[in-house]
Amino acid sequence: MSVLQKLLLLFSVCIATSTYKAIQPPPSKLCGSPDGPSITGPRIKLRDGRQLAYKEHGVPRDEATHKIIVVHGSDSCRHDNAFAALLSPDIKEGLGVYMVSFDRPGYAESDPDPNRTPKSLALDIEELADQLSLGSKFYVIGYSMGGQATWACLKYIPHRLAGVTLVAPVVNYWWKNFPSEISTEAFNQQGRNDQWAVRVAHYAPWLTHWWNSQSWFPGSSVVARNLGMLSKADKEIMFKLGAARSQHEAQIRQQGTHETLHRDMIVGFGTWEFDPMELENLFPNNEGSVHLWQGDDDVLVPVTLQRYIAKKLPWIHYHEIPGAGHLFPFAPGMVNNIVKTLLTNDGVKK
Repeated sequence: MSVLQKLLLLFSVCIATSTYKAIQPPPSKLCGSPDGPSITGPRIKLRDGRQLAYKEHGVPRDEATHKIIVVHGSDSCRHDNAFAALLSPDIKEGLGVYMVSFDRPGYAESDPDPNRTPKSLALDIEELADQLSLGSKFYVIGYSMGGQATWACLKYIPHRLAGVTLVAPVVNYWWKNFPSEISTEAFNQQGRNDQWAVRVAHYAPWLTHWWNSQSWFPGSSVVARNLGMLSKADKEIMFKLGAARSQHEAQIRQQGTHETLHRDMIVGFGTWEFDPMELENLFPNNEGSVHLWQGDDDVLVPVTLQRYIAKKLPWIHYHEIPGAGHLFPFAPGMVNNIVKTLLTNDGVKK
């Protein structure tokens, strides 16, 4: 081998090594580890040894008539439980409502799960319910990216559900039952940078960290916390929420961005084991109900896709809010409507 060939080989090895290091996410800063964040709330130990942090709200657990598990969205945590914070005392106490929110894997004080799937999230929820003795059946409310766990509950633990509500759940453009013209049209409504970020998460998940961390071109708007892509209604709500959220915002990504937002994208937009549009009616005798709430001015989750899902699953009770964006649950009175409809089947045809 000539000197030139040796130099070229060395150069190639250096480039390959540098590239490999660049696309590898940094290790998570586990809560409770010597260099990691502190543990400030209660946690349970899951089947695989992971710790799951949770927070209880409402009436005492052993006095509750209705027990609800709330699944938070992207870039938030167990403290961001609008369904507990904004629920009126009359409904909370009158209906005996207990709620528990939890940090999804990697968020705030829950250990990351590098093997996270929609199914594993559903099993986490079932195990949380069992360890807290919530009974044989409980309710689930999933918001935004929390929809991946909520759809999975309908698929994998239907026998444990008393009722379910999906609020502006993020939709996977690659679910096989979407007609290509509908999913493509909705996909093209997203910003160019978000289209590419979602493509990478779907087709090259191993590149997701690098794609959203490099500075050559913009990555995901959600990861960058780019509020410019929100609707007018959402911006108004976000402005009002700012002061309240700042109290715990630093905790959300404290273990690292990869096992939180990046993992959300990889799981949410990856290849699913099932298509929600093939689910069967859990409550054929109206002993419970499933609801889907969506704002028609949501620029994060296209309303056209939710309408198609509702059409394919007529047993889901679809509620579309005119003029509302992605943050509509934080608007006055919305939480009361959402929770009361779930628990009392108000407006549901018998």
